[in-house]
Amino acid sequence: MPVWETSSTARVVPPARPRKLAKVPFVELADGRLQGVVSSGSDAARVYVSSIAAGTYAFACSTNNNRPCGGARGTFCNHIRALVAEAVLQYGAERVARYLKADPQDAEPDAHTIVALMTATRPEQGDTSAAAPVFSRFLRHLAYLELEPTTAPLPEMQWFPPTRTAA
Repeated sequence: MPVWETSSTARVVPPARPRKLAKVPFVELADGRLQGVVSSGSDAARVYVSSIAAGTYAFACSTNNNRPCGGARGTFCNHIRALVAEAVLQYGAERVARYLKADPQDAEPDAHTIVALMTATRPEQGDTSAAAPVFSRFLRHLAYLELEPTTAPLPEMQWFPPTRTAA
């Protein structure tokens, strides 16, 4: 185990399974929603910000410049289905089902089962107000990839508590 993992005060949770980032580069369970960024299948320059609310399964899907998704008309579009599938790879089916409150009682959860259970409730289309903060977090994560490797502290990460005193 690397030294930074043993000395870190933040818990490092490895992904349930490795996943490819081309289709869904960003997925998170946050703010009472499964939300993330999904690449367009037809236009390489376009991405969609998709989300599903926990419990109600209200869904939203729009482009990064807040244009509505053409496929999300009354039911989950392919972007939302891809988001659920990648969340299951990232966090595990049990955790995603538990977070969304879509835990199937008699079946082993997987992405297809979770989507089917939520679709059966005929969820409403939600608002796209969460799209801007989700896309902003995605861009912030991309900015970290452009930084040169260093051991110097990053100013925006200074809220982590110190683990030892400097000599």
